[in-house]
Amino acid sequence: MLLLANLAACAGDKPAAPLAVAGDDNRPVILIVGDSLSAGYGIELEQGWVSLLQQRLDSNGHRYRVFNASITGDTTSGGLARLKTALSQHTPALVVIELGGNDGLRGIPLQVVESNLNAMIKQSETAGARVALLGMRIPTNYGPRYAEKFHRLYQDAARHHDVSLVKFFMDGVALDASLMQSDGVHPNAAAQPRLLDNAWPAIKQALTTR
Repeated sequence: MLLLANLAACAGDKPAAPLAVAGDDNRPVILIVGDSLSAGYGIELEQGWVSLLQQRLDSNGHRYRVFNASITGDTTSGGLARLKTALSQHTPALVVIELGGNDGLRGIPLQVVESNLNAMIKQSETAGARVALLGMRIPTNYGPRYAEKFHRLYQDAARHHDVSLVKFFMDGVALDASLMQSDGVHPNAAAQPRLLDNAWPAIKQALTTR
């Protein structure tokens, strides 16, 4: 079972201000709504996978502007609470949801996590945006049954709403010490290209789906 070793410390991270990756222009927006994994905790902003996403889009001729609305320590409840405003401000073409890890590590009831993710997907689609969902896993010491149900709820949400999915965003990173910061919790700069590679298929699929 893949797990996020020692990731429980993320739940206590101090929220950081959202970061814009690119300046204002008239390109359609890709809105990233995530936690420390997308906010670039502990690394330079330009090293984070979200900034690398903008570079990849530009180099591949995809005319989109990425706005990073991720906050370190955030949960699905926090993301849902601020999503309406973000959708109104940015009218995104695509919303990438990378949330839930902190919920699981706090033992928040699965029905709450699932309800929040479903509501975020529905709000995004109602606002005219496509959605890509980045799934997470939690350590099995939270209980193997809870951990497996937690992992499966992303698949259920993606299937129910027919949105693109990454089953485990931290695949190939979480258990590789060389790709983690010294806290054993957050991915380092070297891990960011792998995180982008993990997220890219779902993002590309969402962008090409009509």
